[in-house]
Amino acid sequence: MAKVLDESNNVAITEEDLETKSKGELIKLAGKLRDRRNELNQLASEKASERDELNAKTREKVDEAQEHREKRDQLNEEVQEHKEKRNELNAEANELFDNLEEMKDDLKLDEGKQIEELEEEIEDLEFKQQTEVLDAEDERELIEKIEDKREKLQDKREKLEQNDELDELEAEAEEVRAEASKHHQKVTELADEAQKHHNKMIEAYREADDIRDEADEKHEEFVEVQEAADQHHEDFVRVQKRLRELDKKEEEKEREQREEKQEAAREEAEEIYQKFKEGETLDTEDLMKLQKTGLL
Repeated sequence: MAKVLDESNNVAITEEDLETKSKGELIKLAGKLRDRRNELNQLASEKASERDELNAKTREKVDEAQEHREKRDQLNEEVQEHKEKRNELNAEANELFDNLEEMKDDLKLDEGKQIEELEEEIEDLEFKQQTEVLDAEDERELIEKIEDKREKLQDKREKLEQNDELDELEAEAEEVRAEASKHHQKVTELADEAQKHHNKMIEAYREADDIRDEADEKHEEFVEVQEAADQHHEDFVRVQKRLRELDKKEEEKEREQREEKQEAAREEAEEIYQKFKEGETLDTEDLMKLQKTGLL
C-alpha cells in the first residue's frame, strides 16, 4: 500500500536540537510540532471515520448475505419436503399402475388387439359362410365356431365395460401421478429460487470482502497517520519538557542573581550602618538602602 502521508510536511526533532537550539527556536519548533500533530490527529480521525463507515457497510453486506443464506436454507428444506412427497407419491402411483397391469393381465385385457383379432376372425368366418358352398356338417361346424367366438368377444366386452374397479384404479393412479408431478414442479420452482438466493448470498459475501479490504486499507492509513501524530506529540512533549528545564534554569539563574544582588546590598547597607553608628551623617539614598535591608 502506498503511503498516505507526505513526510516532507512532518516536523523532526533530534537530541542535538534539544540541546543546542535556543529557547526562542524551541518555542517556534514546539508550535510547529503542535500544529502538525493537530493536523495529523484530524486526518487520523477522518481515516478512522472512513474505516468505521466501511466496516458498517461490510456488516450490512454480511447481514444481507446471511438473510439470503437463511432464505436459501429455508427453500432447500421446502425442496426436500416436496422431493420426499413427490417420491412417496411416485412410489404409490407405480404400485397402483403395477396393480392395474396385473388386473389387466388377469382379465386378459392388457392388449386391445385381442378384441380386434376376435372381430376379424368372426368377420372372416361370416364371409366364408356367405361366399362358400358348404355341406351341412361343415356349415354346422362353421356356425359353432362363429358362435363360440362371438361368446368370447361378448365376454371380453362385458368384462371391459363392467370392470368399474379397473377404471377407478386407473383414474386413481393417474391422479396420484398428477399430484406427484405437481410436487416435482414445486421442487423445480423452489430449487430455482433457492439457487437465486445462493447466488445473491455469494455476491453479497464477495462485496463484503471487497469493502472489508477497503476498510483494512483505511485502517492501515489510520495507523500510519496516528503513529505520525503520536510521534509529533511525543516530540512536542520533549520540547515542552526542555523548555521547562530552560525556564527552571533561567529562574535559578535569576534567583542566584537576586540573591547575589541582595547580598551585595546587605553588605553595602551594613557598611553604611557601621558608618552611621560611628556618627557619620547619612544622605537620603543611604537611608533608603538601610530601610530596604531592614537595618533602619
